[in-house]
Amino acid sequence: MTFPTPCRHPAPCGIRCELNLGPERHAVLELGSLAQFAVLGVPGIRGSFRLQAEELFAQLFCLLSRQTTALTATTMMVFLRHEADEAECREVIRARFGEALPVTTFVVQPPCSGAALGVELWALGGPGVTVKRFGAHVLAVESEGIRWIHCGGIGGYGGTDGAYGESAFSFQEMQQQLARAGIGFDQVVRTWLYVNQITSGEDGCQRYQELNRARTDFYRGIHFGAKHRAEAAPTDIYPASTGIGTRGSHITMSCLALDSRRPDVFLLPLENPQQMAAYNYQAQYSPQSPKFSRAMAVVQGHFVSTLVSGTASIVNTQTCHVGDIVRQTEQTLENIERLIAPENFARHGLPGAGATLQDIAKLRVYVKHQEDYEQCREVCERWLPGVPAIYLRADVCRSDLLVEIEAVAFSPFNASGATPKADGQAINGKEQKR
Repeated sequence: MTFPTPCRHPAPCGIRCELNLGPERHAVLELGSLAQFAVLGVPGIRGSFRLQAEELFAQLFCLLSRQTTALTATTMMVFLRHEADEAECREVIRARFGEALPVTTFVVQPPCSGAALGVELWALGGPGVTVKRFGAHVLAVESEGIRWIHCGGIGGYGGTDGAYGESAFSFQEMQQQLARAGIGFDQVVRTWLYVNQITSGEDGCQRYQELNRARTDFYRGIHFGAKHRAEAAPTDIYPASTGIGTRGSHITMSCLALDSRRPDVFLLPLENPQQMAAYNYQAQYSPQSPKFSRAMAVVQGHFVSTLVSGTASIVNTQTCHVGDIVRQTEQTLENIERLIAPENFARHGLPGAGATLQDIAKLRVYVKHQEDYEQCREVCERWLPGVPAIYLRADVCRSDLLVEIEAVAFSPFNASGATPKADGQAINGKEQKR
């Protein structure tokens, strides 16, 4: 895994590419024949929305063009300061990408840096990698017998029956979109659920709690991971997930699904040893508990992708360090560290797998209060120096939580059960650099 430094040479797109993407960075990872590229950034200039958007997407496009492997942009999250800017942003994206549009989800979560927008973009490429689009909301990537299906931009329900109806409609819409790619909802491994006014409403019927009720009803009867579940995994499992606030006018969703016939591709849901599983929460937190795993580990031959759910400063079921952004951020990162550790994989029946914080490829950090941004960022950069991250203002599902963090980690898997080396691992014959 590499975290390249910004390029400051004249760009092939005709602009001088300073790549001033604020504190954010990009990462390049080679897993077998598949090259993965992730960039998280905000524009390095201020001014009108149009000016910032055009500068940001020009630089992102330039970064893509400079990679040694030809890459196809597959998925993109666009974080907006103002919902009214979405239409103009779509125009800029269309002008830059043309018909080769990634599956794009717009979320109203202002970047903490003060920019008008921020972006998280993933692109893939390599020998034998194929990309197929099934409309604006679904795209499939296939490589070495593994098919990843990306679904996004789901939402905009216009009904009047509240967060329950809006959530139920959105889950059904995701299911229909996945079906266009020949995928069932039982193959979903990760969801992102953006809830406007997430904590509004009386106790017992807050919008987040109503989303949990709709999710519980929708998931009933779905046997997640039935095709790919690890032998050590429990019978009933749930996807990894993030449920977070947005300042938009409606609930927005996206998801990631997996399809493969390879016997060495399988799923292992992970729980944190110092936290109660979210799906076992008592009714005092939500009448219907949140149905998600703390992380979903996807074993693919000799390496593991660990998709870490939205994580906060919670031990057992209790919020820790109320009012202290530094300690909450540290506790959140400690929770992630324990979750992905080799000891936790072994505890879940998969010795030979596991990761450290140095294996994390990117962070998405949701900060409740703007005034906490600098302290939160300082902690993240101290614990994970150089790791690409984007910081967004968003409400968290509990009133006393100040920060929530999600992550993706890539690490080797030794099927013999021996503990992997700390760095310089060979993954499918490719050297993973740090």
